[in-house]
Amino acid sequence: MLPSTAITRTDLASTFSEFDLAMSRKRFIGPRVLKPRLVGVQAADVGKIPIEALLRTLDDARTAGGGYQRDDFEFSKFNYSTNEHGREVALDDRQLKVFRDLIDAESIQAQRAEDIVLRNYEIDCAAALYDTATWTGAALTTAIVEEWDTAAAAVPITDVEAARRKIHDGCGLEPNALICNRNQFWNLANTAQVIDRIKYWGGDDPKQINEAMIAALLDLEYVLVAGGIKNTANEGQAASLSRIWSDEYAMVARVAVTDDPQEPCVGRTFMWSEENAGVGTDEELATIVEEYREEGVRGSVIRVRNDRDIVIMYPEAAHLLSNVTTI
Repeated sequence: MLPSTAITRTDLASTFSEFDLAMSRKRFIGPRVLKPRLVGVQAADVGKIPIEALLRTLDDARTAGGGYQRDDFEFSKFNYSTNEHGREVALDDRQLKVFRDLIDAESIQAQRAEDIVLRNYEIDCAAALYDTATWTGAALTTAIVEEWDTAAAAVPITDVEAARRKIHDGCGLEPNALICNRNQFWNLANTAQVIDRIKYWGGDDPKQINEAMIAALLDLEYVLVAGGIKNTANEGQAASLSRIWSDEYAMVARVAVTDDPQEPCVGRTFMWSEENAGVGTDEELATIVEEYREEGVRGSVIRVRNDRDIVIMYPEAAHLLSNVTTI
């Protein structure tokens, strides 16, 4: 097998474009809700101790002359299998020369390729967490009675507290995050129930309301507010924009905050270490950017890629809220 002739490009930086892709990605929350973790093998069956085994009450009394009670840990399995995700863009030598006085075409094309990979990851995270086939039944999902955009009647504090109790009763964990989109956050922050609670903090001015304030109000560590947008129109058609994280759903969950694989959480993103430069930050996954020469078209090709798998580990560690917004 011939060695790859691709070179890694670490110098491709941001540049001007009509839509700021980098700023848009700063509103992605995928790496925070399904925290990435590097793994040394591409696929594996991983043992986990079922919640019922962890929480079962067992006799630990010992009688004189008798032995101690023994227990064998019960394991169930979940598995991961990372898949490669990537995108290439061609850079014609002549086009680079034509546009070099106006724009950095090389950087823009690299941004577009990276954005495709990272935006698809964000879409996959939203699909995994807002999956009504996984979160089904009264223990795992609730349809809100009063949508959060009905400011006078909505009770988001009550809705979140009810979800918290469902999680605690179902698995013994305390949730640490509310996951919602920017539109839902605006609606929540302007409900009469929320305003009535925070006005005694001097925070009744809507301009002062932020994620940290709402998190404190809801007794959570995080309010993770998504702002990503996707275009679902086919190429050549007028843009059809929608939010990546649906207006219909929100979620109360226990999300991972460490790299410890024993930390119980709703899920993780597994990144194969041999095919990734690193796991990234709270805002973005790491990607590998490469370039190789293609003399047939007298130009270069930029490739952006990573290798990942999204795994829901404990569905009981989250509660899906539906009917959050009037649609």
